[in-house]
Amino acid sequence: MPSLPFQLIPAFSKLTFTTIVDILIVTVLIYQLLMIVSGRRAASILAGVGVLVLVYLGSAWLGLELLRSILATLAPYTVFALIVVFQSEIRRTLARIGRRRWAGFGSRVKIREFADDILLAMAQLSQTKTGALIVVERDIGLRTFVESGVTLDAMLSRDLLLAIFQKDGALHDGAVIVQGDRVAAAACFLPLSMNPALMRKHGTRHRAGIGVTEEADCLALIVSEETGSMSAVSSGELDQDLTIEQVRNRLNRHFGERRRPGTDLAASQAVPDAGRSPGGDR
Repeated sequence: MPSLPFQLIPAFSKLTFTTIVDILIVTVLIYQLLMIVSGRRAASILAGVGVLVLVYLGSAWLGLELLRSILATLAPYTVFALIVVFQSEIRRTLARIGRRRWAGFGSRVKIREFADDILLAMAQLSQTKTGALIVVERDIGLRTFVESGVTLDAMLSRDLLLAIFQKDGALHDGAVIVQGDRVAAAACFLPLSMNPALMRKHGTRHRAGIGVTEEADCLALIVSEETGSMSAVSSGELDQDLTIEQVRNRLNRHFGERRRPGTDLAASQAVPDAGRSPGGDR
């Protein structure tokens, strides 16, 4: 029977401290890779690549030279194809590696303190069916997107968010970017997700929210202009038709905060009806 194209030779007799550290590092890297792709379309793609690898090994073992030659010829191009497919995941992972996790600790505390302002604003925007897109920065900086809009650098507050998203206001279109306890900019342009399935199902506002979270580890909060429903997006994953308390939980969970007891906004202050007719979701 033909031999395998490679042989795994265990070297337990030569196991040293350096070897153990080497194995542990590789194990951690593989685990992190699995956590990154878990539950996403990347997992299915990697599974498909794994099947092709098994087919190649099987063809080499059984002596199927034609099949083995075809797969060996395609192998170099597979690497470039994977880079194109996983470009957003690779970009996000490298950005996380290059930015220290503790650098965002102060901003997380501020987000916890000012989360009520964001949630109260979203509650009123939802009731009046006023479209809104609020992007909350985490560890990866959003300076590129801040510079595409109107710089504000103003203290975050419910009234400021409501003023920005007034339907006839100059800053209504585009996204608001929140950095810590401040509104960095409004009317910002964000990259649209190019997923064909999303292009048919969602409008520009939702695609922009998905697109920016594919580029960075931020959280995008969306209010639909058609229905007033609230959505949250992180890592390109969209959750729709959320209650205000579910939005709070998403905000706290995304920034590593636990829910504080006695802070239910479901029975928050009554908000006045703006009397505006609903428009199309953009």
